[in-house]
Amino acid sequence: MQDIITKLEEMRADAAMGGGQKRIDKQHQKGKLTARERLDVLLDEDSFEEWDMFVEHDCVDFGMTENRIPGDGVVTGHGTINGRLVFVFSQDFTVFGGALSGAHARKIGKIMDQAMKVGAPVIGLNDSGGARIQEGVESLAGYADVFQRNVEASGVIPQISLIMGPCAGGAVYSPAMTDFIFMVKDSSYMFVTGPDVVKTVTHEEVTHEELGGAMTHTAVSGVADLAFENDVDLLLQTRRFIDFLPLSNKEQPPARKCEDPVNRDDFSLDTLVPENPNMPYDMKELILKTVDEGDFYEIQPDYAKNIIIGMARMDGRSVGIVANQPMVLAGCLDIASSKKAARFVRFCDAYNIPIVTFVDVPGFMPGTAQELGGIIKHGAKLLYAYAEATVPKVTVITRKAYGGAYDVMASKHLRGDVNYAWPSAEIAVMGPKGAVEIIFRADMNDPAKIEARTEEYRQKFANPFVAGRKGFIDDVIMPHGTRRRVCKSLAMLRNKDIKNPVKKHGNIPL
Repeated sequence: MQDIITKLEEMRADAAMGGGQKRIDKQHQKGKLTARERLDVLLDEDSFEEWDMFVEHDCVDFGMTENRIPGDGVVTGHGTINGRLVFVFSQDFTVFGGALSGAHARKIGKIMDQAMKVGAPVIGLNDSGGARIQEGVESLAGYADVFQRNVEASGVIPQISLIMGPCAGGAVYSPAMTDFIFMVKDSSYMFVTGPDVVKTVTHEEVTHEELGGAMTHTAVSGVADLAFENDVDLLLQTRRFIDFLPLSNKEQPPARKCEDPVNRDDFSLDTLVPENPNMPYDMKELILKTVDEGDFYEIQPDYAKNIIIGMARMDGRSVGIVANQPMVLAGCLDIASSKKAARFVRFCDAYNIPIVTFVDVPGFMPGTAQELGGIIKHGAKLLYAYAEATVPKVTVITRKAYGGAYDVMASKHLRGDVNYAWPSAEIAVMGPKGAVEIIFRADMNDPAKIEARTEEYRQKFANPFVAGRKGFIDDVIMPHGTRRRVCKSLAMLRNKDIKNPVKKHGNIPL
């Protein structure tokens, strides 16, 4: 028996060393943690339960029979984050460059299957050179097996991808189907084909960072959600983020004790919106002054900045925040912002997270680039997402809500549960000046008449009262009481029960 125990300890030690000290040192020299070190930071102390530590590949080609390492390049298992269960896989770049084999994929699939059974999130730490070439089609089949599980788990358990090194070729499609992608600046990248292939096929000269680095994907392509300075920063921020999410679609969002009074007024909000309707203001100020303790976890802050999305708490309970940002493009909806917000709204709806929407939107972005880029279909994604959502929806119009964009931004007509407006709100088909120039085109040569007509239009429509008289606005509230009114509405909606018509699935305009 003692011999077996000794052998077991030796095997555990071998597995823990991955590809060996030399490769571990090389990983550290790049400023990166190893697969196991990352899990030590991500998970609660002593909570990690490892599975399949001794699994090895079964490839016999290209000399691989003599090249077997326990664990086969990925560490899998479950642990806790702040006491809540999560399943994890962490690819080990020190073992075959983290390349995926059939056995590697089966390990990932095993913990994903278990996560689905018990209802817990899956966090994938990606650091891999891609498919293991020696295994050929078996490694490709392994990727597809993981992809299938990503799809089945979507909307059932939260899936978060942490890109902590290379992620190329077929490997990128698993993270792409997860709910959120976090990257590390200067040491992680994602692309379908690398710079060498790009140069060969298109003759473009491009670096790894330009093609698929963290800043490229968080600011330009929108593929990733957040970029962090280093491995530790990313892992600690993931711990913070997971606290906002329920463990599965069968649970309500987590609640925690709130020291911030629900009835707290903030009178500085009464002067947030400028007198001049064309002057911008920072919508983030409203968000920070309304949510619990000013704690707002923004998602995709560097992409489509004309709309803000992220997680916060109201009265201790998680909510999703969507808000137009007047500081960027006057808060107009364009292709990028529509896609960004639509995906977030659908995520919140899938996991029972109430949605609070702050509206200041003058319309959809005009121009040939937008029209030829498909703004009609892309804008419809956001409309579809809000209309389909059955979670509690509370909307506050702070200033402009014009045209179709008014409808799209969680209006009463898309089953908004509680819709408020500030006294400064203007709800109309379009702004006063544009409307008058169309209605009274014959008077365009008489500036005095146009000015009088514009003021008349402003008095009649550029306020919240017309919508209020028709029941499209539930109340006109003072800005300083926004937190109190939103919290009360969310409390009232806590047991909301509404279902969409029975169907296999809708056909969202993709």
